[in-house]
Amino acid sequence: MDANICVNLELVDPSLDAEDLQAAARNLLKQVRAVDGVEEADLVAVTDVPDGAMALGGFVVGLLTAEVSADNLKKLGGFLKDRIVGKTLKMSVEAYGKKIAIEGSSQVEFEYALQKANEQIAQWANQGQEGN
Repeated sequence: MDANICVNLELVDPSLDAEDLQAAARNLLKQVRAVDGVEEADLVAVTDVPDGAMALGGFVVGLLTAEVSADNLKKLGGFLKDRIVGKTLKMSVEAYGKKIAIEGSSQVEFEYALQKANEQIAQWANQGQEGN
């Protein structure tokens, strides 16, 4: 697998207000940027606000995006799994023109969902190669 994958990460923590949630997203962004294999990472600008999302300071609250190679998605997933203790993390992954959404509120849940997402991406990659 050699395609780049667009990953959207949404932090969900009802105990935090918008400012604290955005601070947590900024902190996670700094960490995500340091993960080996992450090619780009940033907060999602207000112009890209999904339906039902809140905005604060020009960015969507609690939402960031990253671009990784397919081979490095597992590294990013492993990194994220270790940081979701006590929180819910929603992640949408777009590759080969298709999208899959996963969610985990525990390490085990997130790891299982990430495994299924990786399997789906591998299937999409194989379908793309068969079409060539």
